[in-house]
Amino acid sequence: MSRIGKKPIPVPSGVTVDVSGQQVKAKGPKGELAFVANELVSVAFENNEITVTPVNDSKPARSMWGMSRTRIANMIDGVANEFTRSLELVGVGYRAQMKGSSLSLALGYSHDIDYPAPEGVKIATPKPTEIVVSGIDKQKVGQAAAEIRAFRPPEPYKGKGVKYADEYIFRKEGKKK
Repeated sequence: MSRIGKKPIPVPSGVTVDVSGQQVKAKGPKGELAFVANELVSVAFENNEITVTPVNDSKPARSMWGMSRTRIANMIDGVANEFTRSLELVGVGYRAQMKGSSLSLALGYSHDIDYPAPEGVKIATPKPTEIVVSGIDKQKVGQAAAEIRAFRPPEPYKGKGVKYADEYIFRKEGKKK
């Protein structure tokens, strides 16, 4: 039994949910999202709660159960409040700034890196060494943050690079004489 899948998803006030077959649409103050559930699970909406149940007791159906419930819960949470991911730039001369709708990064390379913001994702730079990625789709926000981090991942000796704000870098000791 899926512990996550068993939990019903409460729908907060201000969010309207439409369930028709496998299609789930959520509309809230931040935007609108849709999700098509796998045919191995059934989705029901009653008493202002969404419940996801597997069609049968097969391993694939039970695998899709928790995943579908989590995707729907993230969708509802995203249209009610946005998801954000913060990144920090650590290193001398490392900086970020917005140029129109694209992010310009100076990360110690011989050229600046221009990263266009994906559709549905907002990127802001409150400080030159801080990047805030936000949006209603959790997957797109996480993917955009991971792509920005991948330009210069943090290294273990001095900790230089692009890191998540809540990330801890395991440090290594340098060479000894």
